[in-house]
Amino acid sequence: MNEPIFDLLKPLLLEAGRMMRQAHDHDVDSSVLVKPGDANFVTAYDFQVQEFLMTRISAALPDAVFIAEEKANDPAVLAENHCFIIDPIDGTTNFIHNFRHSCISVAMLTRGEVVFGAVYDPYQNELFHAVKGGGAFLNGRPMHVSDRPMARALVAFGTCPYYKDTLSGPTFQLCKELFLRCSDVRRAGSAALDLAYMAAGRCDIFFEFLLSPWDIAAGYLLIIEAGGIITDMTGAPIHFDTPSPVLAATPAIHPDLLALVKTL
Repeated sequence: MNEPIFDLLKPLLLEAGRMMRQAHDHDVDSSVLVKPGDANFVTAYDFQVQEFLMTRISAALPDAVFIAEEKANDPAVLAENHCFIIDPIDGTTNFIHNFRHSCISVAMLTRGEVVFGAVYDPYQNELFHAVKGGGAFLNGRPMHVSDRPMARALVAFGTCPYYKDTLSGPTFQLCKELFLRCSDVRRAGSAALDLAYMAAGRCDIFFEFLLSPWDIAAGYLLIIEAGGIITDMTGAPIHFDTPSPVLAATPAIHPDLLALVKTL
């Protein structure tokens, strides 16, 4: 059940979370760099957390390979036995603004299959994790997706802020259609946490028209092991060698959600 991976990663995630919290004692704005794309930012703390995790994981697992947000990546490493996909700070814009809704996301893949995923929110001290075939947990307690119908669903979504010119139209069109059919919508700014929240039953639908593998990988397994469904916008499986649209929902909602998307 890969519990040794959890035992390895839990203290590292807690320490990385401490690094994130302590950053707010300093001038985070002064560490901001701009990457290609609209509103695409990175801070020195993203690099610091990423390097810390990669160094400590490599020390414990010398054959570990990595795909991570703040480095050049080779998708071929997905075929290895211990491939870690890392987002050192998901929700960087939130982090920069001290809007305390960001997280650390780490997944492990074995020969291309996600076998472990963890999302840690250091502000709420909430550690979500899942083991392939072993269930999903929040701070050690089992968690499951909800059983609410579409009419009572709470929708979490992402706005693809790096691609405003091309993806804002379909994003807000789908958001409006769901707003008319569901209870309400939420845009919180961290895809990894949105997926974790859905796995915990706090929301019932999540969508975003383009996300990178490090945004998705850990949350993907959280959703699956919590009993949910996660696909791309056509209903096809998610892959981790390239950015992908994401459509996640509970089993009661996903078929109708997919049918709605296909009409837009």
